[in-house]
Amino acid sequence: MKKIIPTLAIVISVFFTGCTQETQNKIGRSIQNWTGTNGVLDIYAGNKLVKRFIGIDKVSTAYGTNDSKPRPYRYGYGYIDLNRNFKIDSNEKKVYFEFSDYSTSYIFYENPY
Repeated sequence: MKKIIPTLAIVISVFFTGCTQETQNKIGRSIQNWTGTNGVLDIYAGNKLVKRFIGIDKVSTAYGTNDSKPRPYRYGYGYIDLNRNFKIDSNEKKVYFEFSDYSTSYIFYENPY
């Protein structure tokens, strides 16, 4: 067993160095989506924070049903952080949200707390 782990690490390293950067990015996103994250989405109106969603595992790009082309908005599920304390309180419910790629000022990041 002790010899298998270093060998496996070498095989994985060789595999990743042989992949293009785009392939590595896709694999990384797949792993991240599979493991989940603790994402935060901040929505701004000008320079003022107007809405915060927490507990987001991913934000997805919408695609057309018939043409499979990307749509100009993103969507996901998260909890509305009403008091903006980065914690899911008893009065904060999980909701579906959408926001425009064109007109919405936003920042999506992993929860630092």
